[in-house]
Amino acid sequence: MGGVETAPGPFKVPQSVLVVIHTPELAVLLIERADAAGFWQSVTGSKDHEQESFEAAAVREVMEETGIDARAPGNRLTDWRLENVYEIYPQWRHRYAPEVSHNTEHLFGLCVPKAKPVRLSAREHTDQIWLPWAQAAERCFSPSNAEAITWLPRLWPARSTPAAG
Repeated sequence: MGGVETAPGPFKVPQSVLVVIHTPELAVLLIERADAAGFWQSVTGSKDHEQESFEAAAVREVMEETGIDARAPGNRLTDWRLENVYEIYPQWRHRYAPEVSHNTEHLFGLCVPKAKPVRLSAREHTDQIWLPWAQAAERCFSPSNAEAITWLPRLWPARSTPAAG
C-alpha cells in the first residue's frame, strides 16, 4: 500500500505508480503528505505484490488516497507508457528490503470531468489543492512528479491511450 507505513512487516515492492489526476482543462490535483509537511504530490503508491498489474495498483491507489473511482463513468485512466527509475529517498528506504535502493515508477493520467474536493486518507495526506498544470508542477517536491505534470499538455489526449480494461 502506498503512503505512510511505520509498523514492521513485509517490505514494500520497489515498483510503484504515479497517477496525475487532472481535468480536461488541465487543472491538476495535488495532495500533501501526512508524514512530510509541505511535500505536495500526485497519487503514488507501490504495488501490493509483484503480480499486481500497474493498472490495478493505479486504480487501487487512486481510490485509497482520494476516494475517486478511476473506472467510474466520465473518468478516463490512461497509461502514459512511461517509467521513471529513481533512488528511494533515505528517509523511506527502511520500508524496502535491505538490498533495495531504487524504485521503478509507472506513469498514468486520470482525467476527471471537473475539479472537486476529494476524500483524503487522513493516514496518508492532510490537504488537497487543484492547480493549473504549470503551478502544480512547481509545487511538487518530487522532480519526477513535477516532470510528469509538465508532460501533461503533450500527453493529453494525443499520446495517452486508455488503460486496458
